[in-house]
Amino acid sequence: MKVSQAYGPDTFGLSYELFPPKSPESEEELFRHLPDLMAFEPSFVTCTYGAGGSTRDKTLDIVCRVKREFGCPVASHLTCVGSTADQLRDYLREAHHRDVDNIVALRGDPPKGQTAFTAVAGGFAYANDLVGLIRREFPQFGIAVAGYPETHQEATSPAADLENLKRKVDSGGAVVITQLFYDNSDFFRFRERCEKAGIRVPIVPGVLPVTNLAQVKRIASMCGAKLPERFAAALASHDSRPEDQFEVGVDFATVQVQALLDAQVPGVHFYVLNKSQATCRVLRAVTRPA
Repeated sequence: MKVSQAYGPDTFGLSYELFPPKSPESEEELFRHLPDLMAFEPSFVTCTYGAGGSTRDKTLDIVCRVKREFGCPVASHLTCVGSTADQLRDYLREAHHRDVDNIVALRGDPPKGQTAFTAVAGGFAYANDLVGLIRREFPQFGIAVAGYPETHQEATSPAADLENLKRKVDSGGAVVITQLFYDNSDFFRFRERCEKAGIRVPIVPGVLPVTNLAQVKRIASMCGAKLPERFAAALASHDSRPEDQFEVGVDFATVQVQALLDAQVPGVHFYVLNKSQATCRVLRAVTRPA
């Protein structure tokens, strides 16, 4: 199933994002959590890979195992970092051979130690180039692209960031999955701006339930997401009690997701961090479209 088929007037798209485990033990832990997540019947599951493509093979292993064990459509992330166009083609051929359904096409972050993205010789400098390659040469894949409610950190302006997103969609991106955010008004403004810019594909909010303040501060700082002051203070007040901090985070995520559902979003993409408890708690608490 292509990602675009996960959303529609009578179809709500639920998806999860995993990352490649670093050891056999952590992989087995992930697959102990997945049955709980799969009980909510996700439309598809995605998997990232390490900086510079360091875990690409493991990414394919994970999504293929998910599809084999649960029969769920899957998507592999793919970035331009460190790869020529021919190397990207090789990966796409392998992904097709291994029955991957979709690609989340990204430019990717600069490698560790670098402050600016530089394309390799024979590679791509922009995600829309990768999207165009997939659309032309590998039309069997559905294509999702990334959107930034709070504006990409490297963008010169919100308008420039939106123009970049439109290029990705016009090149073949069928769904926009957003970076995580914690103020729904940022998402609603972003959705309105996409509509005015002529971006007509589903705009799907990405949600990361907070279970640890230090961890989410690190993740949010990497992508430019802001934590509301009152929320951060509530988490910090339970700094010595991880279980209470978890409860504060789950309660906040439940309210956030319910408000998104009430605003008729086409779906929700959960950054699950290879765990199940927080996302499952949220999904059990909210009222999803029938």
